[in-house]
Amino acid sequence: MADKQLTLKAAIKMNGIGLHTGEKVTLEICPAPENHGYVFQRVDLEGEPTVKADADLVVSTDRGTTLEQNGARIYTSEHVLAALYGMQIDNALIKVNGPEMPIMDGSSWPFVKAIEEVGTVEQKADKNYFILNENIPWEDTEKGIEFLAIPDTNFRITVMVDYNSPVLGTQHASMYNIGEFKNEISKCRTFVFLRELEFLAKNNLIKGGDLDNAIVLVERNDIQQDELDRLAKLLGKEELKIQVEGIGVLNSTKLQYENEPARHKLLDIVGDLALVGRPIKAHILGARTGHSGNVRFAKVLKEQIKKQEGGGKKHFNLEGTPLYNINDIEKILPHRYPFLLVDKVMEITENGIIGVKNVTMNEPMFQGHFPGNPVFPGVLQIEATAQVGGIFALSKVDEPELYSTYFMKIDNVKFKQKVIPGDTLVFELNLISPIRRGLVHMAGKAYVDGKLVMEAEMLAQIIKDKV
Repeated sequence: MADKQLTLKAAIKMNGIGLHTGEKVTLEICPAPENHGYVFQRVDLEGEPTVKADADLVVSTDRGTTLEQNGARIYTSEHVLAALYGMQIDNALIKVNGPEMPIMDGSSWPFVKAIEEVGTVEQKADKNYFILNENIPWEDTEKGIEFLAIPDTNFRITVMVDYNSPVLGTQHASMYNIGEFKNEISKCRTFVFLRELEFLAKNNLIKGGDLDNAIVLVERNDIQQDELDRLAKLLGKEELKIQVEGIGVLNSTKLQYENEPARHKLLDIVGDLALVGRPIKAHILGARTGHSGNVRFAKVLKEQIKKQEGGGKKHFNLEGTPLYNINDIEKILPHRYPFLLVDKVMEITENGIIGVKNVTMNEPMFQGHFPGNPVFPGVLQIEATAQVGGIFALSKVDEPELYSTYFMKIDNVKFKQKVIPGDTLVFELNLISPIRRGLVHMAGKAYVDGKLVMEAEMLAQIIKDKV
């Protein structure tokens, strides 16, 4: 008999403060209907906009996972989502009257405990498991992040943490099935190094930070008491006599497990992989993980779901009227023949764009690439992808014709199959992070007949020309 979806028997109401914003917040986690998934709602904003817990809606992973939709943001979503996912809740409406989830004690335990107290109710619909059918490796070589997903009958996680630190060293943590989350993982708190704490406090990045909601790791054995007193004052804890005995942890707390930091990293993976939108049956192995890598791997798993359920093809509707035709594009981009490589743009959203390039035998590169075996060059696939990204960036400014776009970096380029005359390339690009100071960081994918042929991450800058 198939497992049934679960929701809460009754609403949970909790009060706390946001770790980074320091704002007081009331959180209410409510029952939700079948196939609803996890949805946040900002009840403090006009219209009470909703934000779906979806990896494609992540706009920042700086010291937490931030979601944005319908003009509303949700900061530090991971601990609440980990609690819901870890307790196998499928459907919940998460109402909040501020921008950030309450940090509570820095773990998922307060939310888990509240879920236990109200209980769950079985719904009629079956759980919609994502059952992995092949090994999926992923890595960010520049940052040393590695993930591997292996088919399994349970949701299992193995994580390795290596900060090149005399305190942490190399730590490992494992969860053999989701049933272990409550007792083995949910109570493990977030952590910060003492060397980071003063910077964060001075720059108002942990306004809600407290020695009760984070483990503070100390890597030096020459810390002076006046340094600790200054830190206590910064955190508003002058009455607390902070002390350090050698290298280890501040005396304000004690580790629950020797590998509590690694277990918390595992907790974060659970919360971030909840953004896949489905309960998962796979063994996830991660090394040197963080929110950025977790979210990017969640997107990889979402693509795998599409592959497994859609025969490996992605559908794009190219039959409608283009948002931009070639004449419109020439008004935005400075490129011209033979280097204008975008024929039309079908869609632009707040975070992404879909563009099209028709590859024909009449193009000049095929005279030499290659006679008798025409292949559309990979470098031009990258250039075409970048031009689509340029259109997206310039669509966000007034008078785009006064701006130029410059490549700064290309990462994680992969070519899956060759592109030849007669193919129609469809480019799908999405922001990895919000546009700031003209810097545009996007993940791009190119498809032919719905099959992925190329992917890359690109960083560019738009600069206003002197007039």
